[in-house]
Amino acid sequence: MSHEPPQNGGDPGQQGSGGWAPRDTSTPAAAPGPPQPEGAQDGRRRAKRPKRPKRTGWRRAVPTWRMTLAGFLFLALLLVGGFIAGYQLVEIPAANASATAQSNVYLYEDGTVIARDGEINRENIPLRKIPRTIQHAVLAAEDRDFYSENAIDIKATLRAGWNTATGKGRQGGSTITQQYVKNYYLGQEQTLVRKAKELFISIKLDREQSKDEILEGYLNTSYFGRNAYGIQAAAHAYYGKDVDRLDAGEGAYLASLLNAPSSYDVVAHPENKSAVLARWDYVLDGMVKQKWLTPADRAAMAFPVPGKAKPATALSGQRGYVVQAVNDYLAANRIIGEDTLATGGYRITTTLQKKKQRALVEAVKDNVLTKTSKDREADRNVRAGGASIDPATGHVVALYGGIDYTKQYVNNATRRDYQVGSTFKPIVLAAALANGSTTQKGRAITPNTRYDGTNERTVRSATGSTGYSPANEDDVDYGSITVREATDKSVNAVYAQMAQDVGPDEVKDTAIALGIPRNTPDLTASPSIALGPATASAVDMASAYATLADHGRQRPYTLVAKISKNGNALSLPARTARRAVSREAADTTTSVLRSVVDGGTGTAAQGAGRPAAGKTGTAEEDKAAWFAGYTPDLATVIAVMGQDPETGVQKPLYGALGLARMNGGGAPAQTWAAYTRAALEGAEVRDFDLEADEGPEEPDPDESAGEEDTEDTEDTEDTQDTEDTQDAEKSPGPRASREARESGEARESGEGQDGTRTTTESSRAPRGPRTATPAGGATPAPRREAEGRGPGDHENAGSEPGTPDDSRPGEDPYRHTEEDRGRQPEDHEPGEPAPLAPGRT
Repeated sequence: MSHEPPQNGGDPGQQGSGGWAPRDTSTPAAAPGPPQPEGAQDGRRRAKRPKRPKRTGWRRAVPTWRMTLAGFLFLALLLVGGFIAGYQLVEIPAANASATAQSNVYLYEDGTVIARDGEINRENIPLRKIPRTIQHAVLAAEDRDFYSENAIDIKATLRAGWNTATGKGRQGGSTITQQYVKNYYLGQEQTLVRKAKELFISIKLDREQSKDEILEGYLNTSYFGRNAYGIQAAAHAYYGKDVDRLDAGEGAYLASLLNAPSSYDVVAHPENKSAVLARWDYVLDGMVKQKWLTPADRAAMAFPVPGKAKPATALSGQRGYVVQAVNDYLAANRIIGEDTLATGGYRITTTLQKKKQRALVEAVKDNVLTKTSKDREADRNVRAGGASIDPATGHVVALYGGIDYTKQYVNNATRRDYQVGSTFKPIVLAAALANGSTTQKGRAITPNTRYDGTNERTVRSATGSTGYSPANEDDVDYGSITVREATDKSVNAVYAQMAQDVGPDEVKDTAIALGIPRNTPDLTASPSIALGPATASAVDMASAYATLADHGRQRPYTLVAKISKNGNALSLPARTARRAVSREAADTTTSVLRSVVDGGTGTAAQGAGRPAAGKTGTAEEDKAAWFAGYTPDLATVIAVMGQDPETGVQKPLYGALGLARMNGGGAPAQTWAAYTRAALEGAEVRDFDLEADEGPEEPDPDESAGEEDTEDTEDTEDTQDTEDTQDAEKSPGPRASREARESGEARESGEGQDGTRTTTESSRAPRGPRTATPAGGATPAPRREAEGRGPGDHENAGSEPGTPDDSRPGEDPYRHTEEDRGRQPEDHEPGEPAPLAPGRT
């Protein structure tokens, strides 16, 4: 019997139940073993070669688990690689311009805000100046785990996204760090690119800056509504005070605004008050939960309703003039350059006092602006300016620059283009007294010294005629007149001669010493300097008069009390008082100026209700009228000016305010009186403490039969001129007498060596006793009331207030031509200002 397996027919590769397969010679023979069932051998062969069934239908679109795993791993690697690449490539950028832009803040002396400049209402302050309660309120509202969390809070982000998606309300998932990055470095656009940058910058910033630095930046850049950027601006916008004066309830409201700045303004949107209260409660309850606020304090709180929103006035009204004056002061004194100041962020406390500032504005309004009329052509040219200085400190306490900075750009308080007129005459007198000057005949110049007040009298020097013949107001001849009377009546002929006697250079030097800037236009050393062709500003003149009020001590005026940026104070230049003129010279000048108010051209100033000294002045062709005066506590200068509003050309004020002519004793003096009364209301009424030297009385040659002792008039005979010249050559001139005095025995006057005056017996007549009380002079000047004149009268004797001389009705007040004056304008010396118009003082 054969043992070979039976063979099947057909194809060799097929097997049946008893089929046989040829041996694979390449495979080693299997070891003999027990025989296997035939079916088991078939199953083993099929298991070695399984066939994967083909996927059909929808299953073909579903990835296998291998594909899923591979895709997940690829995505993970891509994310990690992208994160690493992003972290490496995204740098912390420079802050955006809007985030760093700040306004400069200008404050009154008491700290209340005057104005803010710049488009962005922001004032950065250091974190140390923000109370802890305010910091905690913001953290309770925005990010209670700020100090313990990372820059990115993934859980909060996912929670915010889930709540938003499920309709629980839109919620922010950003940390304070992320919000700060968005505000400071990026922007508010909602894009994936911006969000990705925010992520990487936040992580880097959290590693490079402390939490306190980030919180400080956040509080200074966040928007609170009402155009307020930063917590400090918000404190002023809603509660009108600095952030360090806010309480916890107010801080909680400001923190609530961060969620919806415009909608949560309960004043603008009272319909949202319930939502605002809910948010406010949420903040305070969060503070209690974090143990930043006690339950008792929380229970005692009531909602602090904010103040009404104020319109953005920017630089309107007086604000712009103040800002301009302060900026010019800072630049002129090299405290801060214009470019540096333009970067913003400075907190500037001025010397201005709110009460006095308001009083000055009201005084100008009541005495100038309300008297204008749209029906009068001249009134369209009316401008007003003023400045007030505390003599004891040199602080500018009030400033009036014009009707409105947005309507009239030029600052009338600081401009230097209008002649000051006769308000300069007291400087000439102070120079004469301080230098111990003498007349051409060697007589000491004192309030009682007599001069020739003849109209158009030619000024004489030690060598003869100067050729300068100024006219008096309305061409009045005064004859022999004392210095005091000449000051009361503002006699040009007397003061032009006095300036020559003192020495024009000495007059100029004295003006500078008193406070007039050296670079003042037309401050020229010539006899005409006495009539005030110089165009000093109201502030400049107030500074000079403040020196007289403080007995000759000069303090450079200032508009700035302190200045800081980001909480760091900047240094200000030292302001040391110095002796400008001796006390005796200053006090004697004050004594003379008191007569001007008591019975001269400035009687309207008596309305101040206090002892006062002052001087009126009128510019050429009535283009400006001035009153400069002072009490022991306040020196103030008021000017009314004429300027075409369209062309800017200076215009005469004939007919303005309903007056035929404008003079310093009218609206300027009335404004001065109204302001001074209001500014010093409630303050002690003080009299002047004067140490004045009136000098000996001199007889009036018109009433005395004795030898004429008045400075010689310009007679018609040439021999008289020759004799006068010879006499003048024999007697010491102003410079010679000064040298003689310096070689003689010094006599101490006033407060010490810095105020010393020197005299010689040969050059000065004996003086009367010095008085320590308000001096009225050895022979008080007659009061103008006796002549029928009252407050506000024009500077010329016999004239009605604001009208030409009644003795020449219908005549033009400026009827004289240049030929009538005896000197053509082109005849004046080079560098000397053109003489004033006829009859102007």
